[in-house]
Amino acid sequence: MLFYPKNNETHLVLIVRNSYPGVHSSQIAFPGGKVELEDESLAHTALREAEEEIGVNRIHIEIVKSFTEVYIPPSNFLVSPFLGISQKELEFVLQEDEVAGIIELSLRDFLDDNNVVIRKLTTSYANEIDVPAFLVKEHIVWGATAMMMSELKETIKMVL
Repeated sequence: MLFYPKNNETHLVLIVRNSYPGVHSSQIAFPGGKVELEDESLAHTALREAEEEIGVNRIHIEIVKSFTEVYIPPSNFLVSPFLGISQKELEFVLQEDEVAGIIELSLRDFLDDNNVVIRKLTTSYANEIDVPAFLVKEHIVWGATAMMMSELKETIKMVL
């Protein structure tokens, strides 16, 4: 979960996953991925994946804190999210085989409670269920990403 300045306003970056035959095809997510042998820690994995997926050099990111791990049953992954910040405006270079696009969400829009909704979705494990989600531009962000965003939002509200 990476915050950075853009046009004198704080933004949060999300990615649009590529379309592929799999449970997370075309979903909105944070940059991230699997631990590799060379990774010294889970924080190192997060920094490496941000560099690989969106082209942000890890030297420009300061890890602030870890957040609650989230288990994702359809893919059998345990996600270890981290909050990172950059003091400089970022230019993104997408890893095109994994990332279809970038969503730059202003902190103001992220904190707007009108962007939290309940939507009926069909998932890999249930049909037409009500799920909490974030409206982000024209996208619906749900599942593990929405859970991480909810914890991040509540954390920010505690310090504002």
